[in-house]
Amino acid sequence: MAAAKNPLTLGAEKFHVSPFLRRPTGGAGIILGVLKDNLANVEDRIARACLRSGRRRGEITLIAVTKVFPAGVILEAHSLGMRDFGENYVQEFEGKHPAVKDLPGARFHLIGHLQSNKSRKAAELFHVIQTVDSAKLARRLNESANPLDVMIEVKLSEEESKAGASPDEVPDLVAAIRECANLRLLGLMTMPPWSDDPEPSRPYFRGLKELGDRVGVASLSMGMSHDFEVAIEEGATHIRVGTALFGKRKKPL
Repeated sequence: MAAAKNPLTLGAEKFHVSPFLRRPTGGAGIILGVLKDNLANVEDRIARACLRSGRRRGEITLIAVTKVFPAGVILEAHSLGMRDFGENYVQEFEGKHPAVKDLPGARFHLIGHLQSNKSRKAAELFHVIQTVDSAKLARRLNESANPLDVMIEVKLSEEESKAGASPDEVPDLVAAIRECANLRLLGLMTMPPWSDDPEPSRPYFRGLKELGDRVGVASLSMGMSHDFEVAIEEGATHIRVGTALFGKRKKPL
């Protein structure tokens, strides 16, 4: 009989992660001192971006992106005060969920593409679904009868690999979500084309802010480890940070 998988190490066997993601003893936890330093650096970057843009730190929700990292990393991040966590895959987080579901104040955000056939399970596992891109998906989530916060994923780039509703589709989708009794619309989410330089992301962030103003939503999920300062300057309320906290995720060769 195969041994049961330990949810604290789920994902560690599939990915080579940064050296500081494993204790010297071979455990799957992150070294708290390194994570604490990384968090302090991220908070300093947030503070400086807020200062430049005349915003308050309390306006920004830091989402620690823990996809592919084991549940033990979430536990350690939570011990340092992080409360919002982003995951990309329903099936992966389902394995971690038993170990983290009772963490006080923790909120789990689905930030990866969601297929409608996985909507019921997603509604059971997550507090926030950031990637609603159709009225059909919204109705499926609503049918789960679990109260959920949701965001609309908006595709602002021409990249075929990017998912999301087009800007022209957003007003009707806003209306459809607001008709769903179990869904609370928070705002919009987007992901610009990748660039090592954060400045090319600025027009996409500014465009999302303008779209949010037009459809009457206040929350904007935009910006990652390499460009979240620009996102904050352009109005982000939620930033999704993984690499700057936990290191690069590397699949085995």
